Amino acid sequence: MTREDVFTAIAEVVSDRTDTAREDVQEESTFRDLGVDSLDTVEILMELEDKLGTEIELDRKISTVGDLVSFIVDKEN
Repeated sequence: MTREDVFTAIAEVVSDRTDTAREDVQEESTFRDLGVDSLDTVEILMELEDKLGTEIELDRKISTVGDLVSFIVDKEN
């Protein structure tokens, strides 16, 4: 799974969840700026696990979309 694949999956899920335009979701976007709250975070992670076919257990603070992309890509490698 490439970094681009992971980013695309995250952007799609976040866009759908927050009614944010897909093109407005960038790697430097913070989840707070995108309107993601703690409940959204749990639901987004569960949807991403299904979409990407991997378990995502965060063990550090993730602030931006890029942070989450890196976390998932690093975990897979």
